[in-house]
Amino acid sequence: MSNAENPQPVTIAQIKTEAELWQALAIREVVFIEEQHVPEGIERDAEDAKAYHVLAFQGGHAIGTGRLVMLPEPPPGESGVWAQIGRMAVLQAHRKARVGAMLLTTLEDEARRRGVNGIMLHSQLYALEFYKKQGYEVLGEVFKEAGIDHLEMRKKL
Repeated sequence: MSNAENPQPVTIAQIKTEAELWQALAIREVVFIEEQHVPEGIERDAEDAKAYHVLAFQGGHAIGTGRLVMLPEPPPGESGVWAQIGRMAVLQAHRKARVGAMLLTTLEDEARRRGVNGIMLHSQLYALEFYKKQGYEVLGEVFKEAGIDHLEMRKKL
């Protein structure tokens, strides 16, 4: 039986070691820097040191990542505790396997554990429908981030 018919299960785990963080950064490098030509100096930022990161694994390989960052204050017009989900990246060969949805759910669960009232994110336009399906709503106008069109999206938890 080939792997295509019986794929390995995908598991999501919090990043706990520096080695795992490097795996996440490597996935982001492939997706954002190589595929999308985001400048390397923008892709990594100070938030990486304090964010909650997760990795998706399949068959022993890291195939996706995302992070949750607590915001110092809620977005304009909102109240309570807010967080931002970002750096969501899944390697190309695994993009149809609901890995992104699993990553997002795991990050949302962690946000709930932390008492977060809402999540904000910057979605690239091609990912809008993905986030809408997960309950996120568009706010405001298209803006450029790293030279790529994005829209702000928010979801109350």
